[in-house]
Amino acid sequence: MQSLTADYVRSFFLHLETGGSDEFFRNVAEDVKWTVMGTHPLAGTYQNRDTFIAGTFTRLNRVLREGVLLRVTGILVSGDTAAVELEALSTALNGKPFCNRYCWICRFESGRIVEVRAYLDSALVQKLLDENEPNTIS
Repeated sequence: MQSLTADYVRSFFLHLETGGSDEFFRNVAEDVKWTVMGTHPLAGTYQNRDTFIAGTFTRLNRVLREGVLLRVTGILVSGDTAAVELEALSTALNGKPFCNRYCWICRFESGRIVEVRAYLDSALVQKLLDENEPNTIS
């Protein structure tokens, strides 16, 4: 692959805006190291794509009416790394908009994402899950 460009990064991040997360994740290495920053139930380091999807996107898809929808609002590229700013476009099951903002610092190898550090509003994620996941305490 030639040098990483903002247009290249935007080309597959656009799938997240239309609910095409499967298409987006085809551009993520199976052994991606994905760290979700914060102090909420989704935070932590995931050692592969499937574990990340199960621990975050699958869980969020259960509490968001349209599933996870993210729009790119900015991209900065330096070398093999892109800082991608995103905003959530989803509505929670309780009818409240989920207006989170994200910054994903993505490292690329051979045109695929191999490492991510994701920053977001921890309190907003916690509130979304508290208000929309079924209470499992008996």
